[in-house]
Amino acid sequence: MWTFLTDHVFKPHPELLVFITIAIGFLAGKLHYRTIALGAVTGCLVAGLVIGAQVKVQIDGTVKNLFFTLFLFALGYKVGPQFFRGLKKDGLPQVLNAVIVAVTGLLVCWLFASLLGYGPGLSAGLLSGALTQSAAIGTASDAIASLPGLSAAQVQQQQNLVAVGYAVCYPLGTVLCAVLLANVLPRLYHCDLAAESADLAKELDTPNNDPDTRNSYEESVLRAYTVTHNDLVGQTIEQFEQDQHRQGRRIYITRVRRDGTIIHHTQDTAIEQGDVVAVSALRHDLVEFDARSHIGPETDDVTLLGYLSETMHVVASNDKELGRTISELRQQPFMVGVYIDKLYRAGAEYPYVLTTKVERGDTLTLTGPKRLVDPAARAIGVPVPTSFATDMVWVGLGTFLGGCLGLLSVTIGGIPISLSTSGGALIMGLVFGWLRGKYPTFGHVPPGAQWMMDTLGLCVFVAIVGLNAGPSFVSGLKQAGWGLLVFGAIATLIPLIVGFLFGHYVQKIRFPILMGVLAGGQTTTAAIGAVNETSRSQIPTLGYTIPYAISNVLLTIWGAVIVILNH
Repeated sequence: MWTFLTDHVFKPHPELLVFITIAIGFLAGKLHYRTIALGAVTGCLVAGLVIGAQVKVQIDGTVKNLFFTLFLFALGYKVGPQFFRGLKKDGLPQVLNAVIVAVTGLLVCWLFASLLGYGPGLSAGLLSGALTQSAAIGTASDAIASLPGLSAAQVQQQQNLVAVGYAVCYPLGTVLCAVLLANVLPRLYHCDLAAESADLAKELDTPNNDPDTRNSYEESVLRAYTVTHNDLVGQTIEQFEQDQHRQGRRIYITRVRRDGTIIHHTQDTAIEQGDVVAVSALRHDLVEFDARSHIGPETDDVTLLGYLSETMHVVASNDKELGRTISELRQQPFMVGVYIDKLYRAGAEYPYVLTTKVERGDTLTLTGPKRLVDPAARAIGVPVPTSFATDMVWVGLGTFLGGCLGLLSVTIGGIPISLSTSGGALIMGLVFGWLRGKYPTFGHVPPGAQWMMDTLGLCVFVAIVGLNAGPSFVSGLKQAGWGLLVFGAIATLIPLIVGFLFGHYVQKIRFPILMGVLAGGQTTTAAIGAVNETSRSQIPTLGYTIPYAISNVLLTIWGAVIVILNH
């Protein structure tokens, strides 16, 4: 059966081999212990190495380069707004820590590779695996192909060694990063992450993060009253609401039943005797107002109060509202009756607090009655339509311009230095992502499309890398020896320890936030998951996003840098 598949399916149709490798790789990537998983990328690489060693089929490099270029553009597009925001004053401490972690990682890997006599391939494999940056595999491979004096066979050999080094160092590097940040450092410094995160949450006035409990006090309430007091009769809804606003109260009429029928109303609709009105308000305002005395008796009108709410995503871009805290934004007149359910930053849900400032490119999820949500969305920025269509003009133009940028080179010491097409795609992705955040009326790339280019793009790339490197994996592993695993583990730990000491003693960053900063600096998703689990909170994620954006760029570039340093 295997012989039949090899000779009659996989060898004449190598694209089918790629598909089965990806399927097996994603399945293997689901294997996990608590929050630490092998991951789809590593699963696809390992599957490629194992299958490639048996089938011995070489896949055209054009395919893997295409997917890797799409991946890098999507990566830059996703972190672009956060990357440039981090360069502002309030994000600089986290940026500085991320730079220290990234630079330390590069120097340690360069030192170890030099001491062990590694060539450019194993050096890059050590770096990409120890620093858990899968994208460095691609930039390193591009850089190796550009090195002068290497034959085609030597280029292929060194590129295969990148995959060997990564496969050996990455799993242990991921585990060590997660264990160090979630368990070892907190215990060494006698820090209870859960208690510290809870204290910090109180200081920041964050929402409750325990999924099994909730605060029974609900600030926003919806009530129904029958109009019986003559003082209200004849007033328009707008007059009533403005009168409440002048007295510092947020009380709004959201629906009206008249003569047994729910009517279509506007701000100019006059209130009549016997109307049943749905009133949306802050609880303390309604208590102070004493609605029974000023409107009439309360009634339980299920249909009137059970109207459908609208949920809308809006990209923050209005200069007037940017920089406001969530607390300040909630106080704006257009936000009455409208609630912020979620906030997304850098493509991921962000655990906002009342003091969180709204930044350009943030996506807020608003809910409430349609007549209130629509103007609120327009006041904050640009509503994002529920659409699965990708602006392929934007994506195609960005990747093309990035590739052109990567073609430019300078010669230093006889070696041509360039960003390469992959590096250019990353840089242009950052720029295009930032432009999308600043002017969100074009360049729409929905989350599903981002996932296809990001996750699947990288997985296809590493699967092909594994398939091509499979036949030489065993010999390459023998060449590397156990020293690769040991020094890879040390190279994982040293940058994190340096970043911790600097962040704890010099920057004075609170412990839960610092653990998030370090997880982002090492771009280790498993680590932030483990830290959040230990903290029983999303508070550490507040320190994760900016370092993650910065280090994704730096560590990806390091793949090419270490190849040049060890040539």
